[in-house]
Amino acid sequence: MPRLILLLAFVLLVPAHAAGAEEVRIAWLSLPREAPRAPSVLDGPPPGDTGLAGLRLAVADDNAGGRFLGQSFRLVEVRPEADAVERLVKDGIRFAVADLPVADLSRLADAAKGSGLILFNAGAEDDSLREKDCRANLLHTMPSRAMQADALAQVLVRRNWKKWAMLVGPAPEDQLRAAAIRRAARKFGAKIVAEKPWTYTRDAQRNAEGEVALLTRDWSYDVLMVADETDEFGDLALFNTFDPRPVAGTQGLSASAWHPAHDQWGATQAQNRFRAQAGRAMAERDFAAWVAGRAVGEAAMRAKSADPERIAAMLRNPDFALPVYKGRTAGFRPWDGQLRQPMLVGWARGVVATAPQEGFLHPVTDLDTLGTDRGENACVLR
Repeated sequence: MPRLILLLAFVLLVPAHAAGAEEVRIAWLSLPREAPRAPSVLDGPPPGDTGLAGLRLAVADDNAGGRFLGQSFRLVEVRPEADAVERLVKDGIRFAVADLPVADLSRLADAAKGSGLILFNAGAEDDSLREKDCRANLLHTMPSRAMQADALAQVLVRRNWKKWAMLVGPAPEDQLRAAAIRRAARKFGAKIVAEKPWTYTRDAQRNAEGEVALLTRDWSYDVLMVADETDEFGDLALFNTFDPRPVAGTQGLSASAWHPAHDQWGATQAQNRFRAQAGRAMAERDFAAWVAGRAVGEAAMRAKSADPERIAAMLRNPDFALPVYKGRTAGFRPWDGQLRQPMLVGWARGVVATAPQEGFLHPVTDLDTLGTDRGENACVLR
């Protein structure tokens, strides 16, 4: 396993009935990331504490509620190396929040099999981790690409924008995103009427007006979908199509678990608390880590115990419900470990709608219209 930067957050729970302190420890696992190329000169370098800042806020929130139950939460960061799972297990840590590439996260989950360690995926969107490559000890607070595509599709279809054209970037992630968009189109009755790969280089993007217009000139469609996770061309598609059409997908109108402009259902309070702590807006990865930290704290409070097995059982309880500032509570799906939650659909400066949208029905909960449902999921937990 490559060398990991391991930031350990130790959450101290002191039950009201106990004279001594009991301790639940949560680890934050991440790798140093190469700074991505900024899509615009207006964008500065990404913050170095994305995700970790959300976990810090979760611990503060756990303290705010835990004190009424005689529980206290303490965050401590340390940096051991390499043998992450062995160190976690040896130190008695049974919960870890990770923002790691798929391969590293999978290796970590495999190494932790049978140890009692539960991992929260707060970074990887890959559908494979929720399907054929799923693990019983891996829970997902970051939404999958399928969830994001389904949420966006519901909003577009409800507006009767059902004819989609699509431009697909060259990166492997772009291909995965395009596959999720195609799947969502089939699922909700939209149609991809035209599709082309984006083959132009960064230098050629100086001519984006002409290139995008040329690619879309002969298409008849309602929405231009873009699959561009590496920000090669997606922003340049806006206002450059041959016909006046909205742009959606990875740029333009998109779906995410969190949005910095979200202000309903108490979200303004969460946004303000995060900004006061971190000095910036909360990103989706911050929110995913916050949810993971709060899930452990909420489960401990509901179980009235610091015992890892009782906390883990509460996390997987069908009645476990975590408030997430989106009008609905969230909980983990039993078949793939994905957090079922509402999604926010918007553009850079605002939220346009939430999903699931009214009218998309499900026999159990309409939240399961987002992502792969039990009957279509290939996950066999192991």
